[in-house]
Amino acid sequence: MKRFLAVFFGAVLVVMIGLTIVASLDRGVFVALEDLWPDLWFRATLADAYFAFLTVYLWVAWRERTMAARVLWFVVFMGLGSIGIALYVLTRFLPGEPKAPMSDPSPHSEGAAS
Repeated sequence: MKRFLAVFFGAVLVVMIGLTIVASLDRGVFVALEDLWPDLWFRATLADAYFAFLTVYLWVAWRERTMAARVLWFVVFMGLGSIGIALYVLTRFLPGEPKAPMSDPSPHSEGAAS
């Protein structure tokens, strides 16, 4: 499962960086925003994406032990979206990262070893 997740989030990272570069070469994000903002489906999609980023962030904030890490990941997720989420997951696979089981998402929950 770990290998599948690494490949999946690696693919998300590469595809989203590629799409972001291609879109940026077409026009800047603020120019696009001026054109797209009047469209209600754009607003709904944007709200959906940011609620998803915030949902993932809240889970990450619950897992992270330090305020600095919580603030850092908030900025990364809100600024980079899926790119930031993919980076977070991939960094969890680095050597030396805590290997908490997926069934217990909190490394510092009640009853956890200190």
